Amino acid sequence: MKLLFLYGPAASGKLTIARELATLTGFALFHNHLVVDAVAAVFPFGSERFVKLREQFWLAMFHEAAEAGRSLIFTFAPEASVAPDFSDRAGQAVEAAGGEIIFVRLTLSHDEQERRIGNHDRVAFGKLRSVDPLRELRHQFTASEAAMPPVPSPSIPEPSNQLLRAASLQIGSI
Repeated sequence: MKLLFLYGPAASGKLTIARELATLTGFALFHNHLVVDAVAAVFPFGSERFVKLREQFWLAMFHEAAEAGRSLIFTFAPEASVAPDFSDRAGQAVEAAGGEIIFVRLTLSHDEQERRIGNHDRVAFGKLRSVDPLRELRHQFTASEAAMPPVPSPSIPEPSNQLLRAASLQIGSI
């Protein structure tokens, strides 16, 4: 079992790349907002219960998928309500069940991020869609991303369609 853990800032193309990878690899797509939106339907984002349940669900899914031998792709935007050691514990949950975690970092410039943040496709999952809150939170996002493990795995800058295809093929062969 492999867990491709795609992470990067808001609007970096995580879900777009994850969908392409899922098509090419047959891995299940378990994107961040499946859990975030479900838990936020009951508890306010960032509340103690929200944070606890979100993390329990993520870690349980990783562990169960690893035990079942079901490879998956997870998308993740590091932010302040997530414990700094979450990625370490995600790795432990997968490895304890015999799986392997592969971190893939996505990057983009601030200008490109601000251009994409209002894209219509971001509405479907309640994602951040406004430049002003993005600018206010950017320093928190940067600090949270710094807590992620070093990436010996692929790092994908601002994917174009051609680059996306090449990256997907490269990662799909892992």
